[in-house]
Amino acid sequence: MKRILVLGIGLTLMLTLAACGGSAKSGSPVAESETPSHYPVTIQNFKKTEGGTTWEKKDQVFDKAPERIMANTRPSAELLLHLGLADKIVGVGASFGQPDKAVEAEYAKLNILSDGYVGKEVTMGTNPDLVMGRGGLFDNADWGVGTVDTLNEMGIRTYVLESSVAGGTYESIYNDIKNLGEIFEVQDKAKEFAQELKSRQEAVISKLSGITENKTYVYLHMSDPKEVSVLTLEGETFFNGAMNMIKLDNALKDQTGEGNIEMLIEADPDVLIIPDWSISNGTSPDKIKDGLYANPKLSGMKAIKNKQIYAMDYNYMFGYGYNTLDGIEILAKEMYPDLFK
Repeated sequence: MKRILVLGIGLTLMLTLAACGGSAKSGSPVAESETPSHYPVTIQNFKKTEGGTTWEKKDQVFDKAPERIMANTRPSAELLLHLGLADKIVGVGASFGQPDKAVEAEYAKLNILSDGYVGKEVTMGTNPDLVMGRGGLFDNADWGVGTVDTLNEMGIRTYVLESSVAGGTYESIYNDIKNLGEIFEVQDKAKEFAQELKSRQEAVISKLSGITENKTYVYLHMSDPKEVSVLTLEGETFFNGAMNMIKLDNALKDQTGEGNIEMLIEADPDVLIIPDWSISNGTSPDKIKDGLYANPKLSGMKAIKNKQIYAMDYNYMFGYGYNTLDGIEILAKEMYPDLFK
């Protein structure tokens, strides 16, 4: 009886060990193949209520990489192309302005929705799971893609470029690139592109490092040589900050309300900046310059007497994108050609 009991205990022990061994063996390959998931990813972004003027922080949570992106401006789509996301772009609005030569061929293959701003209906027609781009276009008006809250309530994620909200600067571009790298799990491409931009930015700043005093400028939003339209650019931290790269300060940055010609004359800036519409509507910047130089009301201004009027593509100024650096490089070479020989 004692012998039978010992044998029974031994048999039970062997079976238990076998079961444990079998469990460890079958579980090992599974454990080795498991890798931590990158998702979900939470990105702190922005929203503005309909009719509101203040941007507030709002998190966007991504359980996976979006598959169908609607970009509300050309520069937004071009940024996505630099991150290798061409196959995910289902629509592009506001397709105007100078192209980025580096991605021009890829851009030409995209679904261009309009040369102008597109509304929510057109946006929804692309069946997006992400709408991204310039903050000012996230609105329920006819020219807007819908507010952030409206789109989110429909199950569509949003990404508002940090560079395009109040307080945004060119440095915000690098945060936007980093965030998009996280959203789409393309961190290496994001780092590479950001470093390329930083190197170019540092090169421009270095070339102008010997200039100790900033010049002043005023921006004239004109397409008709006879109609002088002055913008103060109050609160335009992105554009004003970008101009600081090339030693330019906005002479009207502390003014409130609408600008006017009297304000312009009193400020008497060193430089005038006008938009270059030649790509968008064929208006030559030379015609606008000639009209300003011939305007008797402005004849006493420094910028007029010294022939210091420069044109920049609209997207370089108000696209709030990485390619503002293209415009800054061009303007720096025009203003200080001797430093770029």
